[in-house]
Amino acid sequence: MYILTNLFQDLPEAMRTIAIAAVPAMLGIILHEVAHGYVAWRRGDPTAAALGRLTLNPLPHVDPMGMLVFALTSLTGFVFGWAKPVPVNPRYFRNPARDMMLVALAGPVTNMLLAVAFALLLRLALAVLPPDQWWNNSVYFFSLKSLQTGIFINFGLAWLNLLPIPPLDGSKVLAYFLPGNIALSFLRIERYGFVILLLLLFTGLLGDVLSPLVRGSARSLLGLLGFG
Repeated sequence: MYILTNLFQDLPEAMRTIAIAAVPAMLGIILHEVAHGYVAWRRGDPTAAALGRLTLNPLPHVDPMGMLVFALTSLTGFVFGWAKPVPVNPRYFRNPARDMMLVALAGPVTNMLLAVAFALLLRLALAVLPPDQWWNNSVYFFSLKSLQTGIFINFGLAWLNLLPIPPLDGSKVLAYFLPGNIALSFLRIERYGFVILLLLLFTGLLGDVLSPLVRGSARSLLGLLGFG
């Protein structure tokens, strides 16, 4: 009974946390995948475009399990989630190894640019609408919190995907710099990649690795924009 009481007492705060994180997380996750598909299309692969994946409409991108994991981890200190991976066919590429590396980099780079965009919007909002004049406006503070959360979520998505664990983007970037046979052997770990990620997540090691990177990136960016 004590556990159930605590759960229902914390439920409004949990729903508020999810609401604050929902828009920046969805933008980050969807644009991450669109960026993969767009760069693949630019390098000669029409697969994602033909399947209607070069769109900001969330429906073609939503992975129910990824969204469920996002909702659950929104209640913890580290947000984790994913969309349906954009299909890429390297047979269309003129230089498959290089082009695959560029496609992989597109997602994390997009998330970092989004983090910068959220930070700029936060700076603009504070300049145009000073907090001391909007102190009692709940929508205002909700929006500020959402913008701030967008910075951390998108840096989190960027650094997470840059980890050299197949099938994450970082593994494809690393594979480009490895000798052919070693790269192929390394990428075969992909079948165990999801299990490895879950183990790292639930043991706390994933947070231990990513938290300094995310916080350091966010603090550096906010410092450049004049936040104290």
